[in-house]
Amino acid sequence: MVIVKTAREISKMKDACRISAEALRVAGEAVKPGITTYEIDTIVRKYIEKQGATPSFLGYGGFPASACISVNNVVIHGIPSKKQILKEGDIVSVDVGAFYEGFHGDNAYTFACGKISDEAQRLLDATKEGLFEGIKMAVAGNRVGDIGSAVQKYVEARSYSVVRDFVGHGVGAKLHEDPSIPNYGTPGRGVRLLPGMTIAIEPMVTQGSYEVRVLDDEWTTVTVDGKLAAHFEHTVAITPDGPKIMTLCD
Repeated sequence: MVIVKTAREISKMKDACRISAEALRVAGEAVKPGITTYEIDTIVRKYIEKQGATPSFLGYGGFPASACISVNNVVIHGIPSKKQILKEGDIVSVDVGAFYEGFHGDNAYTFACGKISDEAQRLLDATKEGLFEGIKMAVAGNRVGDIGSAVQKYVEARSYSVVRDFVGHGVGAKLHEDPSIPNYGTPGRGVRLLPGMTIAIEPMVTQGSYEVRVLDDEWTTVTVDGKLAAHFEHTVAITPDGPKIMTLCD
């Protein structure tokens, strides 16, 4: 069931989104050669808790950390580790959520660790721009398929692939709500977008095949061909005046 929020609920949700966005910014500032993904996760958790909020991901479905930190060919759901030390040239996707006063904010960004290859940078650029192409279509009266189609068209025109097995979602009092928001689809198809809906749009894009597999830890999701992947996400409110990105830092 799609949950439409009131103006008051969206106003409250903005605080959770702000905290989530700031936690992601702090995580990005920590991405440097020599740091462990465990250390970045600790930074995220401490920041969120300092704001009086709770990390959305910690314990969610049994996930053992406050942030998903996915390096290189890990698409999503990477588990932070004391043994995983970032090195120059890595690309590091950090997915962060914060729960505050009854609502969640959810966002992700793929950061460059030091100097990365031109090839990797092009992947990051295409994924980030694909996200914004999708957001442009998050307009009341449009349908979910309009968002997915915009993302897919932009990404595939640059010879990349969009992951099919994992998609975006509604977000609000629950971290994952209806409707699902695929990063592919057909214009004019799917759930109609209404003012008051709040959704997480999150392209997951690969250099090669869109096929992925989940490792034995039941979380870490990697590309089947070992090629790089990137992940960007914003929480967006559908309003009468167009899409409003709630996970932007001031």
